Amino acid sequence: MRKSLKKRINMHLRQPADSADSISKKKALPSVRKRIPRRFIGVGSVKISDLEKRYVAAVLDHNRLSYGYYTNRFERAFARAHKVRYALFCNSGTSALQVGLHAMKKKYGWKDGDEVLVPAVTFVASLNTILQNNLTPVLVDVDPIYFEMDPMGAEAKITKRTVAMMPVHLCGCPCDMDRLVDIKEQYKLKMIEDSCETMFARYRGKPVGSFGEVACFSTYAAHILVTGVGGFAVTNDQEIAVTIKSLYNHGRDGIYTNPDDTKRGSLNQLFAIVSRRFNFIDVGYSYRATEMESALGLGQMRRYRQIIAARKRNARALTRVLRPFSDYLQLPSKRNGAEHVFMMFPMVVKDGVDRDELILYLEKQGIETRYLLPLTNQPVYERLWGHIEDDYPIAKHLNRNGFYIGCHPEMSFEDFDYVAEIFSRFFSIR
Repeated sequence: MRKSLKKRINMHLRQPADSADSISKKKALPSVRKRIPRRFIGVGSVKISDLEKRYVAAVLDHNRLSYGYYTNRFERAFARAHKVRYALFCNSGTSALQVGLHAMKKKYGWKDGDEVLVPAVTFVASLNTILQNNLTPVLVDVDPIYFEMDPMGAEAKITKRTVAMMPVHLCGCPCDMDRLVDIKEQYKLKMIEDSCETMFARYRGKPVGSFGEVACFSTYAAHILVTGVGGFAVTNDQEIAVTIKSLYNHGRDGIYTNPDDTKRGSLNQLFAIVSRRFNFIDVGYSYRATEMESALGLGQMRRYRQIIAARKRNARALTRVLRPFSDYLQLPSKRNGAEHVFMMFPMVVKDGVDRDELILYLEKQGIETRYLLPLTNQPVYERLWGHIEDDYPIAKHLNRNGFYIGCHPEMSFEDFDYVAEIFSRFFSIR
């Protein structure tokens, strides 16, 4: 079996790359029989360009760290890229989700205990922000191929208390938005898109973040845009936008949300601002980001197309070198009509493969891994609701068998060689 497997791998890797991979014949991956020195391949990376360094230096030179020129430009550029009217930058994607739900609850008159549909595979922040708004999360099992909210399962969970759904665009792949939007409209629900892992991707030509009343993104480390900390809530609704901005700022009266508000308008307008700028109309939060994060983000917005292109190229290369192991691994798929931007490269081991044995081997060889966002087996939720994992069989399967590796722009052709070599070693010694 070992000889047969190695023969298949070598035959596959000797094939020249196709044009879509943007890898020339000169850079075709070598046979895995060649031993490659140990490398480290992380799940994420960040590259600070000269432009970003100049922007950060300009922030420091201007002695302005609160909301200002760079944050305003970053917000406008991000809104344009996602075809929405308002993009509101804050300190994290989690904060954006919490405040986005708060603003929607306020506008639509939701009551404590009203229900929000959320997938059973997502980062804990999705569920936590629903709880923090005194709403009830209703878990929906997921699609086994794309790991996202199953529309049929979502429809089955709708009750008289259901007010909204939170589809989560995982790993860089948009959800099945045709079916989810149909359900939203049929049952008169609202939608908040959790797009913290998926940025700039399009579904049937329409950007993620433009389907619901609110959508939220993250610019945390290892994400598509990296500002260290940071996130966006986006919307086309002016009332919701004003509320979100206010809630970021302790619930402050929307007449004053940054120091430049006092520099515009007539004397009467100035008096109104000055007299109301320390009015607080909601119980809000301190979720503001600084000009430093915005300077980094604005610089990366200048090259976001190159960032996305690199992730797609790397995903094609990883798919090519890992395809020989398709008897053992379910590799990522691109949904029909959707653009996949690969924030990470997710995989699911097939029957007979020990996921934990594989990832331990990868980690020992310097290939960093992460579990595929286990949720239903988290201790905090077992404490709240008991053992619920068996109620979500696909999520349970992914909890036990899913994982991901990096697909970030800083990966090199040598990294792909190394990934092929290490997976070959593992499956050859089984």
